[in-house]
Amino acid sequence: MKKIIVTGCNGQLGRAVNEYYKDAADISFVNTDVEELDITDIDAVMELVRSVRPYAILNCAAHTGVDACETQYERAFAINAIGPRNLAIAARETGAKLVHISTDYVFDGKGNRPYVETDPTNPQGAYGSTKLAGEEFVKQFADRWFILRTAWLYGDGKNFVKTMLRLSQTNEKVRVVGDQFGSPTSTLELAKAIDTVLFSDNYGIFHATCEGSCSWADFTREIFRLAGKSTGVEAITTEEYGAPAPRPAYSVLDNRMFRLTTDFSFADWHDAIAVYLKELAGGQKAD
Repeated sequence: MKKIIVTGCNGQLGRAVNEYYKDAADISFVNTDVEELDITDIDAVMELVRSVRPYAILNCAAHTGVDACETQYERAFAINAIGPRNLAIAARETGAKLVHISTDYVFDGKGNRPYVETDPTNPQGAYGSTKLAGEEFVKQFADRWFILRTAWLYGDGKNFVKTMLRLSQTNEKVRVVGDQFGSPTSTLELAKAIDTVLFSDNYGIFHATCEGSCSWADFTREIFRLAGKSTGVEAITTEEYGAPAPRPAYSVLDNRMFRLTTDFSFADWHDAIAVYLKELAGGQKAD
């Protein structure tokens, strides 16, 4: 029986991973969230990991409030950087593998082609810089690690898709940013990607997003189309939206390492959102 510690188990990805492995007879999850484990506390982390002696640690915990990170930098650094550092130290001591989830925000978003894993990082805000620090700590302290950078994630929990569907119920038109481009990614697809590397020795940094790209406005139009909503979508600029924290204008990721070192391929984002919306509407769960 392989024991796997999951941090952030109540988040979208934590829930998706539990759902994905729910019928796996040879895997036992030790699910933790902030109530069960404060990953910023090295002593608490060491105590749990030493007692469980897991096959792997899957770090789904993060301070993902991009705007809040700007005003809560110390807290963001503790969760996004010190937390992964502590997990990496514990993983090395116990021989566990560490799967750490990172983000497209480690890049500046000023390019015009999809980013590959070896491209220079240059985060523009507190969220990206603290997540990059977390990556560096994982590389520094863990022996056997996987870093999966993902983006525009949606699943079981609070997310952009549900926000747009809720707004469509009371608005004839919504205003959505049209000059930021990325790859909407379902937690189901990311769970499959984790499964692909978790039981291998194929360590390193991987980009992990659904294939293809779009703007937030285009993504919203597809959500409404699939959901049968007549709500209009007005594309606005990032400046017009006026968020406190900087966002990368172009953060499309190229899943090159998955493509070249595994047999796994992500679904196109159009197909993944169709599956997700079908599930939301009560349809049959897809494989």
